[in-house]
Amino acid sequence: MDNMTIIIAVAVGAIGLIIGFAIAKSLEKKQASKIIEEAKKEASSVLKDAKANAENVKKDKILQAKEKFLELKAEHEKFILSKDKKMAEAEKRTRDKESQISSELSKNKKINQELESKVKDYNYRLDFIEKKKTEVERLHKSQIEQLEVISGLSADEAKEQLVASLKEEAKTDAMSYIQAKLEEAKMTAQQEAKKVIINTIQRIGTEEAVENCVSVFNIESDDVKGRIIGREGRNIRALEAATGVEIIVDDTPEAIILSCFDSVRREIARLSLHRLVTDGRIHPARIEEVVKKTRKQIDEEIIEVGKRTVIDLGIHGLHPELIKTVGRMKYRSSYGQNLLQHSREVAKLCGVMAAELGLNPKLAKRAGLLHDIGKVPDTETEVPHAILGMQWAEKYGEKPEVCNAIGAHHDEIEMISLLSPIVQVCDAISGARPGARRQVLDSYIQRLKDLEDIAFGFSGVKKAYAIQAGRELRVIVESEKVDDAKAAELSFNISQKIQTDMTYPGQVKITVIRETRAVNIAK
Repeated sequence: MDNMTIIIAVAVGAIGLIIGFAIAKSLEKKQASKIIEEAKKEASSVLKDAKANAENVKKDKILQAKEKFLELKAEHEKFILSKDKKMAEAEKRTRDKESQISSELSKNKKINQELESKVKDYNYRLDFIEKKKTEVERLHKSQIEQLEVISGLSADEAKEQLVASLKEEAKTDAMSYIQAKLEEAKMTAQQEAKKVIINTIQRIGTEEAVENCVSVFNIESDDVKGRIIGREGRNIRALEAATGVEIIVDDTPEAIILSCFDSVRREIARLSLHRLVTDGRIHPARIEEVVKKTRKQIDEEIIEVGKRTVIDLGIHGLHPELIKTVGRMKYRSSYGQNLLQHSREVAKLCGVMAAELGLNPKLAKRAGLLHDIGKVPDTETEVPHAILGMQWAEKYGEKPEVCNAIGAHHDEIEMISLLSPIVQVCDAISGARPGARRQVLDSYIQRLKDLEDIAFGFSGVKKAYAIQAGRELRVIVESEKVDDAKAAELSFNISQKIQTDMTYPGQVKITVIRETRAVNIAK
């Protein structure tokens, strides 16, 4: 009974649920249909609003398009008007040019007519001249034939005799003309040249020549000599081997002589000795150490001297290797003249002379300072010092004018700028002045003898004397063999021979003397 009740209750409950679910479904369908109806009404209203907005936008765009079209149309009409105006102006210019060309054509037509008339006249005159020329040639030929008959010589023989006589006369006249022109040039140019050179020399200080192979090292007492020599001479041998300098210890009181042709090595030996004597420790190991330090100090001093020199002269942008070469010139001499002092002197002379002549004084100073750098090579070479110096200058980027001045200051190459003769002249001024250089007596006498021998090599020379330390050569000629005209020619030829065959500082003046004496005795 109870189970049936439960089953019935469950069945009733299930039926109730089904009925409730069916009722809910029907309610949902009614609500959905209501929502759909409302959505349709809202969509129709939105569509109606959208159509109204679209019509408004369409009207606005049509109005804007019409305004843009009117604006473009106005601009186009304005552009067309400007083009029409330009075309009108171009047509006007074209008409003006056509009228101008037509007027010029009419003028050219008149000119052509005049030219044609002149050409006709010219052709007529040319024919007339040709006829006259033919007639003159015929008359000339007949006159030559008559002259050949009268003189008994052919035209070629007469020409040869005439040419020979004219050649001799022209040679004499040419020498006289050359001499006259030289004298005339000297009257003006020599005065100005002397003025420039004297003014330059007066503004430069100079110094006398000094000994260049021996240095004297002073000591406090002769006891130091024994310490320098060392036991069995080991100290002095070590010092000579380390420096390459001959050390002479003799009876000279309180002095030791250092002998060497290389000034750098001699200076290293002098400074090393000074340090050793001051320190008091003198033995071979100490000597090698001191010489090594001194050599390093001298190398630094060489660079410092080069820098100080170029700064003093106002020269800028010089290559470091060239600065070092300039510093090494301090320990090099030429004929007893210190090479650095000589180069500084030449640089100052070049600067003053270039300024007097209106040239670049800085470039002239540069060339003057570097002109003898070829005299301090690192190794022995057979190349002349002027050419070697020019090669170094080219290698280290110097200007062509400076390189040419270095290479041409002894006439090894041709001069291409005004700096070259200035450097050559200033080098001669510095080296040729009295007291500037020492010369070995034998070479000095040989140079004088060579001058006289060159003069004796010409015919008609009777005597020749080299005077004024080789600055002048006086030549006495035989008056019967050499006349006045040939005396000038002889002087010129001797100067050219000396210039090509000899090397000498400065210049040599050649004076040819010819005299005729008539001697009678009254009794």
